[in-house]
Amino acid sequence: MRPTARHFSNPAIPPKPELVPNIPVKEQDRALARRFVVAWIFALIFYLLEYAVRSSPSVMIPQLAAAFRTTALGVGSILVLYYYTYSITSLVAGAALDHMGAKRPVATGAAILAAGCLLFSVSSVMAADVGRLLQGVGSAFAFTGAVYLASRGFPPSRLATAIGATQCLGMLGGAAGQFAVAPMIARGLDVRVFWLGMGVLCLINAVLLYAATPREQLNPNLTGGGFSELLRPYKVVFSNPQSYLCGLVAGLLFAPTTIGAMIWAVPIFEKDVHFTHASAVTTASMIPLGWVVGCPLMGWISDRIGRRKPVIAGGAAVMALTALTVVSQRPLIPLIVGMFIFGVASGAAMIPYSVIKEVNPDEVKGSATGAINFLVFGITAAMGPYFAHLFAKSLETTTNHLAHFQQTIWFWIVCCIAAVVINTFLRETGPATHAAAARS
Repeated sequence: MRPTARHFSNPAIPPKPELVPNIPVKEQDRALARRFVVAWIFALIFYLLEYAVRSSPSVMIPQLAAAFRTTALGVGSILVLYYYTYSITSLVAGAALDHMGAKRPVATGAAILAAGCLLFSVSSVMAADVGRLLQGVGSAFAFTGAVYLASRGFPPSRLATAIGATQCLGMLGGAAGQFAVAPMIARGLDVRVFWLGMGVLCLINAVLLYAATPREQLNPNLTGGGFSELLRPYKVVFSNPQSYLCGLVAGLLFAPTTIGAMIWAVPIFEKDVHFTHASAVTTASMIPLGWVVGCPLMGWISDRIGRRKPVIAGGAAVMALTALTVVSQRPLIPLIVGMFIFGVASGAAMIPYSVIKEVNPDEVKGSATGAINFLVFGITAAMGPYFAHLFAKSLETTTNHLAHFQQTIWFWIVCCIAAVVINTFLRETGPATHAAAARS
């Protein structure tokens, strides 16, 4: 997700290092910036691993059910726990970076993710519950930390490119968590061995992150105060009704990816559409692959036309229309193509992250992003069990799989339509609006 740190108002100025005699200050600043770039690279790996951890369970639900001695529905209930802690931790991730710098929070987040993966290798529902909760806690620092470090290492002219590369790599991790992991499981890799390996990789990355990230001299105005001061900016954000509208729109557009693609798409394609496991995995992975294209594309279009709301509405409309083309008995386009287009269009879900910054004061822009993360993944956490009760529960027992598949797709179509309706109440904040106001 997007950064939740408040330092971004002047990202070109890195924190001042301790002066070294006989070395020019500018050269020291450049050296410090290079160290932040190295740390950013390890944060990219953290983000890739985090997304793989988020998406890979969808290709091993039967194996996880056997390992945890529960049902597929029970596994779905475990997996959705990730979004509860992810949403809550998003509120403090950016504030922790503001108050402590990147060295300790980001490395600690990676270590917590590692602990969550290791617990997933234990054959116990309780261990799996705790493990998935910890995975959500640790993951909340991945994208946040990566963009924070990028803002310290890159000049403004290259920062957007660095952020785009970060987002794309995360989406690639999400896709790889499905199409790269599925063949391993199909060839007999024990899921407990897989999660043990993921835990070790995350732990190694946590150590490298801590070693590579420079210490910072922080703004004393941000490091003082107690817990109430830490959360003070959120009072401003949550007092603004537009913040809730941004969260609702983004949450409704995210849910088809977070719940539909990354948890239930593979078993639904196997049971309802009668795909082989390999075909179901490939088709499901097209949605996060579409994100790789759609996130930067939708942002570029929005900046190009200088408006936010038309791109949000257009992306949601394309999502709904694409879903309609694959829901009939004679689909107009192959399902795999439809899922890729759906993923590209759902990149519009990132635009409310810009809007919530633009409708709130400058001094709380970072916390505004933490707030929208909380709202978006809070919606996911609430919708996950509801979707499982309505559709996943009947996946094994239904006698009419075509009707079941159509009802599932219509659920996501309704979400897209609801996002379009709520979008009409958003305030337009694009650059074109400001230019028109200046001319008048």
